[in-house]
Amino acid sequence: MQEVGNALLEKLDELIESHATKKNITEALYSLKVCSDVIGLCVRVNERLASNMYYPALKLMDAIERDYIPKIPSLDLRHMLERQIPISRAHIEKSVSNEFSDWLVQIRSIAREVGQQSIGQASMARKREMEVRNRQREAEEMSRHDVKECLYTLETVGLDEDDSVLKFDLIPVYRAHHIHTCLGLQDQFQDYYYKNRQLQLNSDLQFSSSQSFLEHHQIYFSQIAGFFIIEDKIVRTAGSLITNSQVESLWDIALAKMISVTEDQFSRMQTANHLLIVKDYISLLCATLRKYGYQVGPLLDILDKNRDKYHELLLHNCRLAIDESLANDNYDKMIIKKDYEYRSNVLAFHLQATDIMPAFPFVAPFSATVPECCRIVKTFIEDSVSFLAYGSHMDFYDIVKKYLDKLLITVLNEALLKVIRSTTLAVSHAMQIAANMTVLERSCDFFARYAAQLCGIPVRLIDRPQASLAAKSVLLTSQGAAHERMLILVKSKVDEFMQLTDNINWAPDDPPQNGNEYFNELIIYLGTIVPLAQQILPLDALSSVISGVLLHISEEIVSAFLNADVRQFNLNAIIGMDADLKLLESCADEWFQTAGLNELQGAMNLRHCLTEARQLVNLFLSNQPENFLNPVIRQKSYSALDSQKVLAIAEKYRDLPEKFFSRNPRNPNKKKSIDLLVRRLRDSF
Repeated sequence: MQEVGNALLEKLDELIESHATKKNITEALYSLKVCSDVIGLCVRVNERLASNMYYPALKLMDAIERDYIPKIPSLDLRHMLERQIPISRAHIEKSVSNEFSDWLVQIRSIAREVGQQSIGQASMARKREMEVRNRQREAEEMSRHDVKECLYTLETVGLDEDDSVLKFDLIPVYRAHHIHTCLGLQDQFQDYYYKNRQLQLNSDLQFSSSQSFLEHHQIYFSQIAGFFIIEDKIVRTAGSLITNSQVESLWDIALAKMISVTEDQFSRMQTANHLLIVKDYISLLCATLRKYGYQVGPLLDILDKNRDKYHELLLHNCRLAIDESLANDNYDKMIIKKDYEYRSNVLAFHLQATDIMPAFPFVAPFSATVPECCRIVKTFIEDSVSFLAYGSHMDFYDIVKKYLDKLLITVLNEALLKVIRSTTLAVSHAMQIAANMTVLERSCDFFARYAAQLCGIPVRLIDRPQASLAAKSVLLTSQGAAHERMLILVKSKVDEFMQLTDNINWAPDDPPQNGNEYFNELIIYLGTIVPLAQQILPLDALSSVISGVLLHISEEIVSAFLNADVRQFNLNAIIGMDADLKLLESCADEWFQTAGLNELQGAMNLRHCLTEARQLVNLFLSNQPENFLNPVIRQKSYSALDSQKVLAIAEKYRDLPEKFFSRNPRNPNKKKSIDLLVRRLRDSF
């Protein structure tokens, strides 16, 4: 039994030893497996790190820390991993930070291109919009002229921006944000990102005073536009990296700086075209960023604040151009020889009196300065609309109209009045200027319609009396000033002829055979002026001028008798004056008919303008001048005569010498009648 028991004990010991060996082997195998797995994971981590696959590497390191390090039997291996994993994480954090830093440099360098591309797309969209508006205007113009055979279509063009064109790489920033989030450094990275982008923006917003703003404004604004287009993409796609409020804060900083720079640069500019160039780009910048939700109103308000300055510069340019045009004009009627000349100088500004194409050469009723001034005004309208369009005001026609009125009234009208008031102005020039004013006054309707078309206002709303330009009535009033100036010039020339009465023999022995010579010269002068005025002036103005001249001549004839140098006159002088008057009355009758003045409503024969002189001559030709004292006869035959003037003139009357009495026995009684007239008139005062 003992032997059997010993054998069993030996077997038991062997079994126990075998189980212990097996356990040790199992534990060793497990440890080896754990170590093998950890080493495998470490190899994979190294592979991921080598391949810059940082997120999988972090996930593997997290798995090692969570699932393996507590199980690693080797203290040395465990301590090594506990030291190396933080180092690897720090390496990853440094690597993605370096990548992000490189991205910051790169994204700033391409921001300008991003902004330029996006603003370029806004410019193309604006051009397409303008093309559609132009087709609408053409269609409306055809409709106004009843062009029924012309078909037109308005195409709908997509104006949405193609984001695929704006390509920029955001993967580094996405990865940096994600890795820092995985490392538990999200807040730190978000703060780092915001501060660095803010520094970049502040740098972009600086503009050196040594640079030309006109040459560099596109670079400046496109850089800023690119910055905020990129930020918009990041805030929409990068999770919580940057918030909307932070972007708005950055935008407020940029907006304030852009406003400051723009105001400063606009204050320095003294050329309208330079202001327009910068304004156009700023408006495109605003149109671009508005689509991304940025508030651009304050920047557009700066453009509105400078519209007065822009238009003052524009008015100055127009003033110089109009003054030059007027100075170079010869004030002859414009002769148009070719079809294209007629289209560019007449039809282009609706100056035609009829839609029928005339035969060439065509003599226009205006001089060359009229189409030139119309061209200047039309360009002004286009430049004004260009500056005001795409601003903070959607409906800006009234603003354009205000500046247009200012151009026509304070520049064009004043320039014309300045020429009219010139001391060297010739009568023919004054006539042509008056005719030009008539045409320019009618052109105001065209200018108003053209401005409305460019502003997108239906023309039917403009073709109303209350919608007309104020300049229309001002130019109409100035026509009266031109007619008055012309009348003054003609009167001045008439005075030169009438001064020759100083050489008249007021007591001739015989009456002049063919009237007085000075009066014949006056008739010849009027014979050249009236036909010229007839060709240029409208009937009412023509009637006013001729009537004014004849009335002036009548007054001058009476004044000649009243002249202190005329101490006496006799019947022969009266007979000579009668012959002069008859000739002038005959001409007046002829002008009244040939000039078409008889067609005017309420027209009165031109000879009525000579009534005072005619009645004076008739009085002294009468055998019974004392009839002037008879109220009935006076009212009928001498109503235009003043009693005091008649007295002063009658006192100068001298009878013919005795040798002439035999020719007319009634002459002695005439002297007695005049003496009676003088006595009675003296007694009445």
